[in-house]
This record gives sequence, C-alpha cells and structure tokens, in this order.
Amino acid sequence: MDHKNVFSALQTVCSDVISALYGSPNSSNGDTTDRLLGVMRQIQEHGRAVEPLVTGFTAVYHHFDFDAQTPANGFRTLVKVVHSCVIYIIQKARYIASNYSGTFFRIEHNVAEMEAYCSALCQLRALLYLAQVLLNDNAYGQLYSQEEGGLSEKFVQEYISMHKACFYGRCLGFQFSPSLRPFLQTVVISMVSFGENYKKQQTGIGIAALSFFTSGKYAMNPELRGAEFERITQNLDMQFWKTFWNLTETELLSSLSRIASSVVQVNLTLTVPAETFSLPLASDPTLSVSVTPPVAHWGPGPVNVRLISHMLRQGQDSADLLAFSRSEGPYRSLPASFSRQTAPLTPCLLIHFHGGGFVAQTSKSHENYLKSWSKDLDVPILSVDYSLAPEAPFPRALEECFYAYCWALKNCHLLGSTAERVCLVGDSAGGNLCITVSMKAMSYGVRIPDGIVAAYPATLLTTDSSPSRLLTLIDPLLPLSVLYKCIDAYVGTGSQTVQPARHLDTLDALGQDTVKLSSNFTQGATNCFKSLIDPKAPSSSSSTATTSSNGPSPSKSHSEDRPQEVREYPENFEPLRSRCLVDIQTPCTPIMKNPFVSPLLAPDSLLKGLPPVHIVASALDALLDDSVMFAKKLRNMNQPVTLTVVEDLPHGFLSLLKLSKETQEASNICVQRIREVFQQEEVPPAHRQPRLS
Repeated sequence: MDHKNVFSALQTVCSDVISALYGSPNSSNGDTTDRLLGVMRQIQEHGRAVEPLVTGFTAVYHHFDFDAQTPANGFRTLVKVVHSCVIYIIQKARYIASNYSGTFFRIEHNVAEMEAYCSALCQLRALLYLAQVLLNDNAYGQLYSQEEGGLSEKFVQEYISMHKACFYGRCLGFQFSPSLRPFLQTVVISMVSFGENYKKQQTGIGIAALSFFTSGKYAMNPELRGAEFERITQNLDMQFWKTFWNLTETELLSSLSRIASSVVQVNLTLTVPAETFSLPLASDPTLSVSVTPPVAHWGPGPVNVRLISHMLRQGQDSADLLAFSRSEGPYRSLPASFSRQTAPLTPCLLIHFHGGGFVAQTSKSHENYLKSWSKDLDVPILSVDYSLAPEAPFPRALEECFYAYCWALKNCHLLGSTAERVCLVGDSAGGNLCITVSMKAMSYGVRIPDGIVAAYPATLLTTDSSPSRLLTLIDPLLPLSVLYKCIDAYVGTGSQTVQPARHLDTLDALGQDTVKLSSNFTQGATNCFKSLIDPKAPSSSSSTATTSSNGPSPSKSHSEDRPQEVREYPENFEPLRSRCLVDIQTPCTPIMKNPFVSPLLAPDSLLKGLPPVHIVASALDALLDDSVMFAKKLRNMNQPVTLTVVEDLPHGFLSLLKLSKETQEASNICVQRIREVFQQEEVPPAHRQPRLS
C-alpha cells in the first residue's frame, strides 16, 4: 500500500473511532472512554507529523541501496517498521469502530492495546527525527556517521533516556514475521524471569521454581514484562548475557534440538594441539610458511573444533583423527544397514565460525542448521569453538580461527575432504571472522578460501550510528546496550574486570522451565492471555508505559531529564522518557578501528584479493547497514560480492531454522550461496589446494 494511502487511512479510521465513541451507549464508561478518545487523537497527531518524514525518506532512500535489485538499507527499514506499526493501528481501530457498541466488547483491553501502539508510534517518530539528522549530516550514499563526538554519543544519551518498554510488552515483535512472535515472547518472558532471579543465592531447583512462578506474571502482564525487560537490558552485566545465551548449551535444550535436527553419522569434537606446522605458499607451493599456535593474552594453547558430516567418509574414522577427539562420543549410533561403510573423500570442505557476539555460544548452539547443511550439501563441516570474550578479547578468537583454518587445510584428508574447494561460513560475529581470517590468510601468503558466505555479519565494531542501528531501541534480540557490551568485551576495554564464568550445571532445571514456557505459554499467552486477561491496574514496575503513553507532550520533569545537547526534535515534540535511567559506557579504543576488528574500515590493500563474498542479511536487523556498506566497499574495488536481504526476520535467524517457513527459506539461500562457491567451474591457481607431503 502506498504510504500516502496508509496515512490517509489512519486519519480516517481514527476519526471513525472518535465518532463511534461519541455515538455509542458505551460512551458512559467514563475514564476508559476518555482514555480511548485521547489516544486516538494522539495517534492522529503522530500520523500527521510522521507522514512528511516518511515522504522525505522515500524520495531519497534508494540512493543508499547496494543496487537496484537489492532495495535495502536502514532508512528503508525505518519506514517499513513505521508502516507495520501504522497498519496494525489501522486494523485495531477498525475493529474498535465496528464493535465498540457490542455487548462483548472489552474496552479495557482494547484501550491498553491502542495506548501501547501509540507509545510505539511516538518513539518511532523520534527515531525518524534522529535518522533525518544522519541523512543530512552523512556523505552522499553513506549510512554511518563516523564523526568523533557526533551523533553516536548523542544517540547513546537518547537511548538511555528514551522509553523502550512499550516495544517489549504488547507491541513485542510487531515488525517481524507473525510466525516468530510466540518465540520472541517466550525468549523475553524467559529472560526477564531469569534476570529477576539471576543473583539470588538458590540451588538449580530453586532457580527453576522461582523462574517458573515469576514467568507467569510476565506472560499475563505485558506492561510489567516490557518494563522489566527494559531494566534488564540497561542494567545487567555481560556475565548475565553470557549465562542466558549459553542456556542453549545445556544438555536438555541441546537434546531437544537434536530431536528436531537432521541425523548425521559423524559429530565429533576435537582438540587441535598447539603445535607449529608449515603450509605451502599460495604463490609458490615449493616454498612454505610456518603457522604458529594462537598466543594472544595467555600464550600458546589448543583450539577446539567440531566435525559434522552427514555421511561417514574416508579418514573420519581413522586412528589419526580419533587421537584428537574429546569427551563427546565421536559418532551417533548408526543403523545396522550403514555397516560403517566409508564414502570417498569429497572435494569440498565447509569451515564454520559461529555467532554469539564474540562472547557466548559454541558450535553446539549451531548444530541444528549445520547438520541440515551437511545433509543438503553432502559435505563435511568443521566448526571452530574459538575462545570467548571478555576472558579472551581480540585477537585471540581471530588467531584461533586462523590456526584452525590452516590446520584444516593441512589435515583435510582426516576430515573427509581433499579441500579442492573450501568455503568459510559464519553468522554475525562468525561472519566477521570469516572475512578477517581470509585477510590474515592473504597476509600470511597461504591459500585463501574459494568463497565466503557471511550471514548478517558485524563488519563495523565501533559505536558509530547508522539508521539500521537505531533499531536497537526496539529489537528484543539485539538492544543497543547489549551490542555495546559485546563490542566492549571483544575489543578488550573491560577485560581487567572479568568475573569467573558462572557454572552452568545448575541451569538444566532452568532449561526445563524454558521448555515448559515454550510449550505452555507460547501457545497460550498469545491466544489466551491476551484475550482473557486484561489487567486494569499495572504495577508500579510498569508505570512507565502507562504514564508515558498519554501524549507526545511530557511533563516538565520529563523535559528536564532530556540531555540538553540533543536538538534533533521540533519544539512541539518530545519522545517518551524512561524512568529506568542508567549510565551506559560507550567503549572507545583504537582497537575498534583495527581493520582486523572492523573490516569495513580496512584499506583496499587488505581487502584486494579476497575470494567472492556472499552476504545474506535481514532487512530488520540492526546490523543491516554493516552488510550494505561492506558489500558496496567490495563492489567499488571490483571485488566479487553478492548481497541478499531477506524480509521480516530478526538478527540470528539461522538459529531459528525450524521455527518458520521464512527462516527455512533464509537458510536455503545460504545453502545456495555455499553451493555456488563449491560449484565454481574454475578454481584460480592461487586458490587451489597444493599437494601436502
């Protein structure tokens, strides 16, 4: 629908609701009716202000696309999110106008819905104003503001003070595919209940019991859930996020994941010893270069990897490979029909670096889609379990991934491959490592991979602002404070204050709680709680949403909270303000601009000669502009690059493979890009695997 028609429909339906309220016998409902009248007028006011902003962006946002066939950038995404919010309001308002006089119309529930979306529209309006500043200040076609002390610091101050809870309550996930919203609700409910009990001295059973009971109140009270999620994202430390994200590593949840995943014949965990070895030079295979073990921060050490193969291949059951095996069993039990027959070596090898913000998760968290890929591509996959920040900041992870890559080239015959064609693949932080490992391979003079497939990669690990990063205000999976904590941990500025990792052996019970939430609350909360439970008096914890939702003109005390240096808003507008104010530290160190940390900032000399890079991004991802700008940079250097942008999915969609048709289709795009790397008709001599003695 054309945006002019959308905003015209918004004004019309708001007027229809107002007329229905005045002409209905239910208009005697007093305060509730007055609230609904007030919120509809506020929505009209926001709509009138937002429409010209959207018109301005639609006139120019095509200048920031990668190409005409890939219409995607942060400015487009902001417009798309505003449209999603407005369309929901239109649909809800039409329902109210048609049913307000009905006997079974639940006015309190519908008023709360409209107030929540009015708050969301108000905050999106504020983001459009901030994006307008970026549009005016940035160079032509540039999506990032890289001025020292510029909008980056201003936006951090705005983020701290802006009300965000409305996006995590009734409005949770409105911008994403409907099939993912129950999952997002489960994640947020689990996170806030876990956060409430995180620092309490309880046994595993005690934590599970507390989490289960507190989860119920967050499922039933969206305002409370949103306020608590806002508090958690701004206050809890990195160790909380590491512990919560690593819940996927617990045996219970990983067992459930295995049930839904493809069956593979080989799932072997290995430890690569810290030993120096040599590799042929790509330019002259008669010469060699020594590859030394990773040494950053604590000296030489081994690297852990996981070998996944749908089919048992030659070398994978050899004594030489089993000598590297770790505690996990090397093979799943096989049907007797397999008889452990080994298939020949395949010419292809996939090397994978997992995501997790450089701070969490392992190959085990990503087994689900890796097993599926191994079956679809019929290739072995080596996934690297690099050391995690903040205990292991840059460059430890890069050193380990590069060492594992070189070891795989040296020992490909043990992995079931001749490695005639090698593809690096990674998501988020792993996508960053795919690029930087290839850069390091070029600098060493060893063979580079035949291609890179990077899903939603982080290519700029600085705090610079972009229109897509404004989405961190509303993203339940990648809030700005969490993004900054991950950057801060990886670049090492907080490494001196690291606390020992919290032991996870007490978390299986919590994992059980999460599963109960998934099966009970996911099905029930969306359909039952929202329709049957309508709390009339939000608790004090959720007062931010209800207090702030009554208009764009806040009280004087809210105005005083606003940072004085921010002047991006018109005089008659102020975004809603949060009562959960904290001081988010903005990491700032020269390491952030190191090209092996932020490849988007790498000079052409370090990127020239990279293999074909295939990027798969999401239009609703806060890191979308990282992908767009890096793809543009490579294209302008005449480097081979493709960019594919999927719709309606969040950051981390590969880990959600089995949740929806849309995530499966996005995974299939990655598989197709990997297949293209493997099926290249001609492999340049510098890329070919030299014979190793």
